Amino acid sequence: QVQPVESGGGLVQAGESLRVACRVRGIITSVFNPKTMAWYRQAPGKQRELVATITRTSTTNYADSVKGRFTISRDNSRKSVFLQMNGLKPEDTGVYYCNDDTEGLSWGQGTQVTVSS
Repeated sequence: QVQPVESGGGLVQAGESLRVACRVRGIITSVFNPKTMAWYRQAPGKQRELVATITRTSTTNYADSVKGRFTISRDNSRKSVFLQMNGLKPEDTGVYYCNDDTEGLSWGQGTQVTVSS
């Protein structure tokens, strides 16, 4: 079964940094590599939202709210996607998930990011 597994979340203070990771288990490289992968987040009481995407050629796009602070990257050999988050704000608090840009994979458990003010 193809399953994203997210890790690296935690509790930080505003202004600090955090790097979250996602490894997609059960997927073969030839299927993973062409995918545009994405990070999503869900804040308490809100709908899940798209945070960042990265294409097979590593072209990236970001939500306006994180542009200039977050950086998405990928390692195809490890079937993994990463999100470096700098200058964190309390409004970045939420559960972070990875998936492809069509939400075509199963949803993992996510990783909790909490930013205190």
